[in-house]
Amino acid sequence: MHDPDDPFRLTRRLFLERAHAVQPLRWRPAADIYRTRQGWAIKVELAGVDPSQIQLVARGRFVVLRGHRRDTALVEDGAFYAMEILYSEFERTFELPADLDRCRITTDYRNGMLLVRIDAEDKAP
Repeated sequence: MHDPDDPFRLTRRLFLERAHAVQPLRWRPAADIYRTRQGWAIKVELAGVDPSQIQLVARGRFVVLRGHRRDTALVEDGAFYAMEILYSEFERTFELPADLDRCRITTDYRNGMLLVRIDAEDKAP
């Protein structure tokens, strides 16, 4: 018979319930979407992301942006005091009212901002 007031059982139950409630935070970069004369523009804030860690895929009506922001230690032999910046993999999916398979897409990355330009003109010559 189990004692409902058993301290070990209560502690284990409390710990397991909390472990399930805590989910790791995932970074979700902020983005702005613009309608332009040529088509669309998506601007994504990617401060601290190495451009080689960014993958952009456009298919159908969707643009999928994936990548990873990694922590780079600024101080050797130190321990953190406070950490507010999220370092993790990220993925954002944007749906646009256009067939992106028929669009020309270019990117420009500078100062931590990625600008994705989507020219709605046909790719066909």
